Amino acid sequence: MAAMAESPRIIAFDDIDSTNAEARRLAEAHEAGPVWITALRQHQGRGRRGRAWETGEGNLAATYLFTTSKPPGEAAQVSFVAALAVADLAAAFAPPALVKLKWPNDPMIEGRKTAGILVESGSLGPEGLWLAVGCGVNLSRAPDVNRPVTCLADHMDGSPPTPRRALDVLSPAFERWRALWESEGFGPIAAAWTRRAFGLGEPCSAHLTGETVRGIAEGLDADGALRLRLDDGNIRRITAGDVFF
Repeated sequence: MAAMAESPRIIAFDDIDSTNAEARRLAEAHEAGPVWITALRQHQGRGRRGRAWETGEGNLAATYLFTTSKPPGEAAQVSFVAALAVADLAAAFAPPALVKLKWPNDPMIEGRKTAGILVESGSLGPEGLWLAVGCGVNLSRAPDVNRPVTCLADHMDGSPPTPRRALDVLSPAFERWRALWESEGFGPIAAAWTRRAFGLGEPCSAHLTGETVRGIAEGLDADGALRLRLDDGNIRRITAGDVFF
């Protein structure tokens, strides 16, 4: 991997509306980062597609704010970078063989979601983009939701890491993957993601806006889209939506 940059600083709160919302406020106040924003509690946490995200006491809520000169289409690949970093965090405490990634960026342990990643961005004009990468990781407990979820504590013999200890593992992992992405592009990120992929070669359904598409998950396209082979043999590229196996 490429050499790791100097560790980003950390801004820590006891309580906040949302670490992503704070990252946006900082970016709009011309904070370039890199910086982590973390909080012990957030009361307006958000997930993908506008869903609420429950952090829960003892879990990690952190957002990484930085800038990039990549165009928007390429900048969106940072969700795969974040997924790899969170997978590294999970594998540092849970059995690594149990840690997988479901498209596009859902870290899983034994087939159950253990973290959520939300990427938001804004324009800096000719200077590029700011990116806010929110990472919510279930360390000590999983939320009570109507889908399969888990937490690190369920897969450990001892106590789960504290949120700050978890961030101390996540931050350098993120820097390693980000440096590789910035220097060598998406290819090595896609390869690393594929090695940890959950459900490749299996039937799945992609719930899109206004339709549901079913097929076999074949892998990533060069831009990160999921290649879904339909019953008629054609390939459908999935660029956004919820995938279920």
